[in-house]
Amino acid sequence: MFKVMSLMKRRTDMSLADFREWAQSEHPVLAKKLPGLRGYRMNVAREENADNPYDAVSEMWFDSAEARLAAMATDEGKAAGGDAASHCASRFHFLVEEKVFV
Repeated sequence: MFKVMSLMKRRTDMSLADFREWAQSEHPVLAKKLPGLRGYRMNVAREENADNPYDAVSEMWFDSAEARLAAMATDEGKAAGGDAASHCASRFHFLVEEKVFV
């Protein structure tokens, strides 16, 4: 299974509480509309830590890299990507092939 882990740092003008609300309540409404999306998780830091390079990691599963690219090229993909870009100071997409052992 193809997986995208997006490491996200919130905008400097957002509190962690506001970022968590967006990441766990608002953004998933858009992300879940991506065609071909097989799974989606959002992991947000539990507490403030200025040393953390990221505030959240989202995980998205697709059947293939091509399926991910196709999903992101749709209107739904563009909306979700734009929403994330407008709430994050930085994002890094780590493209992996997940292997589950337990």
